[in-house]
Amino acid sequence: MKNEFESNYDKVVDSFDNMELPKDLLRGVYSYGFEKPSAIQQRAIIPLSKGYDIIAQAQSGTGKTATFTIGILSQINIAIPKCQALIIAPTRELAQQIQKVVNSLGEYLKIKCYACIGGTKVTDDISTLQSGVHVVVGTPGRVFEMLSRGVITRDSIKLFVLDEADEMLSRGFKDQIYEIFRLLPNTIQVGLFSATMTDETLGITHKFMKDPISILVKKDELTLEGIRQFYVNVGQENGKFEVLTDLYETLSITQSVIFCNTRRKVDWLTTKMTEQQFTVSSTHGDQKDREGILQAFRTGSTRVLITTDLLARGIDVQQVSLVINFDLPTNLENYIHRIGRSGRFGRKGVAINFITDNDKQKIDDLSHHYHTFIQEMPNNISEFL
Repeated sequence: MKNEFESNYDKVVDSFDNMELPKDLLRGVYSYGFEKPSAIQQRAIIPLSKGYDIIAQAQSGTGKTATFTIGILSQINIAIPKCQALIIAPTRELAQQIQKVVNSLGEYLKIKCYACIGGTKVTDDISTLQSGVHVVVGTPGRVFEMLSRGVITRDSIKLFVLDEADEMLSRGFKDQIYEIFRLLPNTIQVGLFSATMTDETLGITHKFMKDPISILVKKDELTLEGIRQFYVNVGQENGKFEVLTDLYETLSITQSVIFCNTRRKVDWLTTKMTEQQFTVSSTHGDQKDREGILQAFRTGSTRVLITTDLLARGIDVQQVSLVINFDLPTNLENYIHRIGRSGRFGRKGVAINFITDNDKQKIDDLSHHYHTFIQEMPNNISEFL
């Protein structure tokens, strides 16, 4: 199926001052440290703030979260302490991170934003939501529960945003999203944001969007600029561990993330590294203390983090300058999610892909797919960091 969705909107406003934003919101934007809007912010904030349905695609690290946050906050009536915007994200961490952005940007508006996520007490959710909040950000299961119990007042909701929309509308979440959508007012404004948009996702949008404005970045415009990419052929699968331990000194100079394809592999590698006295931490979807582990990594008290693709999307670990794909991602789209973060906000980054003899074709596929160059890793890799 050809992707017939092209951008249908190209108006650009290159300064926050000219976006007709509320004064206190503008104060929040500047005190957050923004100076000039990024490409997606220049295009998407205004249509969102004016009430249009919108499908926006932009690479990780280009300010998507702030785009929909500013668009949402420009429409909130602070005098009404009811949920006026609902943001859904695929993981708890991403939901909490969005909540922080909403609170920071909305600081001078006195915005109340609540993260409604699994793994917390339902009674806490109920009491906070009933005390009155303006924006709810959460994961699908818990949000659906609060909506269907009537704890989140659905009549007041004007805006519904899906972050990482291609993941939210693909397997696993799609039915839940429909269920949530069915509980929302017919007049609701919908925004979909993602770094990648599959034809499948775009194909189902017409079910719940009204003439959406599309701001799409073509695949070959997705940029891996600033990220040097290497591969190292380890021969057989069991050769990966030795190469990783050889690289360890290089890893711990900076902060690095190591991606494996399964939770079991994450646990296995963590155990094996720890047995050899290498300091690493790990996280994946099954764990209780993901937030604590991520916090330790963000503050730099742990320097090497082993994880699954759960972390590849949207977790803002700014100081990462090295990503290692211990396993190549099973789908091509996840590659940019994994390594596109190492060069965030113009920072330089390095990605190293471990491949076995069977993976050679995959490296060619990746290079071709992203119009990028992945070269064999040189001996002096530490000089690139």
